[in-house]
Amino acid sequence: MVKRKNSFKTTQEDKKSSPKKAKTKKVLPKVNSKTKRIIGLLLGLSCIFLFISFTSYLSTWKLDQDKVEGVNFFSFVFTRQNFEVHNWLAKLGAITSHRFIYNGFGIMSFLIPLFLALTSIRILFNINIIPLKDAFKIGFVAMIWGSIFFGYIFTENNLFMGGNFGFQINQWLSDAIGRIGAFFLLLFSLSAITGALFNNSWKWIANKFSGINSSEKAKDEVLEKVIVNKPKIAALAGEKSLIPEKEDAGFKLDIENIINPTPAEEKTDSGFEKVVKPIKETVDEVTDELEIEVKTLREEVLTDKEINDKVKEFGEYDPELDLASYMLPSIDLLSDHGQDAGISINTEELEANKNRIVRTLLDYKIEISKLKATVGPTVTLYEVVPAPGVRISKIKNLEDDIALSLSALGIRIIAPIPGKGTIGIEVPNSNPQIVSMKSLISSDKFQNSEMALPCALGKNIANETVVADLAKMPHLLMAGATGQGKSVGLNAILVSLLYKKHPSQVKFILVDPKKVELTLFNKIERHFLAKLPDEEEAIITDTSKVVTTLNSLCIEMDNRYDLLKEAQVRNIKEYNAKFVQRRLNPEKGHQFLPYIVLVIDEFADLIMTAGKEVETPIARIAQLARAIGIHLIVATQRPSVNVITGIIKANFPARIAFRVTSKIDSRTILDAGGADQLIGRGDMIYSSGSEMIRLQCGFVDTPEVEDICNFVGEQKAYPNALLLPEYIDEKSSQSKGAIDEDRDDKFEEAARIIVIHQQGSASLLQRKLKLGYNRAGRIVDQLEAAGIIGPFEGSKARKVYIPDEMSLDRHLENL
Repeated sequence: MVKRKNSFKTTQEDKKSSPKKAKTKKVLPKVNSKTKRIIGLLLGLSCIFLFISFTSYLSTWKLDQDKVEGVNFFSFVFTRQNFEVHNWLAKLGAITSHRFIYNGFGIMSFLIPLFLALTSIRILFNINIIPLKDAFKIGFVAMIWGSIFFGYIFTENNLFMGGNFGFQINQWLSDAIGRIGAFFLLLFSLSAITGALFNNSWKWIANKFSGINSSEKAKDEVLEKVIVNKPKIAALAGEKSLIPEKEDAGFKLDIENIINPTPAEEKTDSGFEKVVKPIKETVDEVTDELEIEVKTLREEVLTDKEINDKVKEFGEYDPELDLASYMLPSIDLLSDHGQDAGISINTEELEANKNRIVRTLLDYKIEISKLKATVGPTVTLYEVVPAPGVRISKIKNLEDDIALSLSALGIRIIAPIPGKGTIGIEVPNSNPQIVSMKSLISSDKFQNSEMALPCALGKNIANETVVADLAKMPHLLMAGATGQGKSVGLNAILVSLLYKKHPSQVKFILVDPKKVELTLFNKIERHFLAKLPDEEEAIITDTSKVVTTLNSLCIEMDNRYDLLKEAQVRNIKEYNAKFVQRRLNPEKGHQFLPYIVLVIDEFADLIMTAGKEVETPIARIAQLARAIGIHLIVATQRPSVNVITGIIKANFPARIAFRVTSKIDSRTILDAGGADQLIGRGDMIYSSGSEMIRLQCGFVDTPEVEDICNFVGEQKAYPNALLLPEYIDEKSSQSKGAIDEDRDDKFEEAARIIVIHQQGSASLLQRKLKLGYNRAGRIVDQLEAAGIIGPFEGSKARKVYIPDEMSLDRHLENL
């Protein structure tokens, strides 16, 4: 794989990590480092302001109280008034401190700037003096209880000590249970809060009153810990006999001697080995030694502190940094095509179709109890609820009769509709409307999508935008007759990804045997395309290069799996997340991996010309590549079983069927009928697993695609397209070398016949030179190795590269 440079710095080698598994943390939305610094500074300034104003209030509260009591905050601060305020921070400091201390929690309000200071230090310097969660929990409880406590002690003359909150609570308690009752309630609440927040203190008190010696307790805990972890400690010690099931009389266990056994031992009556050295005093020492022994079990993983230090110094790795100025295409580059105003409902047409459906069913003695219509851009769905006792198969068999009564093409009956107790009859609208790509791209569902590779496919019968994730499909098979919308569907998927992804996140490999469908995307070669090394054009049109590209992609797949194995992750998402957090070292070959989307516009032509050479690598990629971010989109206009084989279908669970000519073709694509009943012009059925949805594909015209590619191509790009690994076909190179060494005696004569007739075929040589088929075939292979004719192209004649005899003579001299 080719490494792309980026500003990734490292200050130390990846270190060994602790055996303790880190707790799984919730993934929070990414916050810009600049925004975090601004928030941290604001919190720090607020802390300083509150501390100074609170400190000043302790000496100036009586002087300023009559000015700030009962006034409006904003009018007091922002209105010019003729009086003097004694607080060090003037009017804003006087009224703020009065609200927090006098009207609030008294001197316990000083905990508020303390909270702000801890948070600011955590954000700005990544220093966690006290865990914020514990600090807020303990501080909040302390502020409430402290306000009530000081309110109990101090009278109304010193109201600022406990604040109005503490004073009012004590007034209510005194009225309810008296001063003595309030005192015992405060004492009880202090004990309960202390026990809840610091439960270790209860254990210490219990041990004191129960008469248990703390050192003996520690020994018991150590012994219990050792016996529970007997296999683990025994493995470290290498001596199973040192671990007893229980402590016998006169037996003492030495933890240090278990970890580092000494030969000085005695045998007890029970058969255990008696250790002479004294036992360790605390559990912490044992735990520390165990951790040191196990630390060597894992490598290539940084500790949380090392990761935080590295991210703090350099920031998280940003794959978009190489093209930081890149802008996504503007929505204005797409056209409306006159559909964004909404769907127009023809009530007369709906009523007429309803009457015809009901009349046709009644002619066959089928009664219905309810009928509902849902109008879409291309077709209208009539949901029929049959009367009790009516067989579904009777309605299903009337598909052609209903189509005849409605005089419409493309009637499709869904019996029953999945998830509903109704039978669906899809009837094409008399005036179908175009679904513009602009309406799909601008939809809320697409713009706010969190998918890895979002593809706006079209709109369903309910006029809802359908967006699918190519990364979860994970491969897509598209088929349909000529002129029914496959190329437009491919363009719609590619445009969707261009509108959503940065060039560092996705790359395309485009295969276009027809040479005219995907040429517009040449302009984004250095942004979004991938190609073979030393190739001039990124869009592949030659069959032989397709085979080489597919085998090169297999090498890329194997390389990526090696990286995932070394990183100890299961898929590309986890790998890239680990790389962004700087847990992986680029000096060891790690890099940010973009998604790769392979698009094949006409698969049938490749199967005809290359056969197994194409099918084998495609099947291998389809089976294995989903975890490492390589996804396939294969389109064909010949959905026959010799093109869409069982191996291909098994690995392409997501399929799109445009209109086909027969039910057999529909079953080949979807494993079900229905594609033969579509009306064309982008009308399609999307199948994902067991669910099939009828959609109207989004229409994006050629000028729109050209404008989008121009917009992307004119921006700053990478120096080259993404280069795939080099693939060398050893078999073909060996066979060509063997042919060059042993040319046929008729080789030169055959070359002249081929050049004169400009027809590279073995049958021509058989007739002109009176050769057998095998010898003529060998000469054709030799002519191909010599560069006189092109490779085998199925039913097509081989290309002749030499235009005339003079050129042939020069070519033979060079050989």
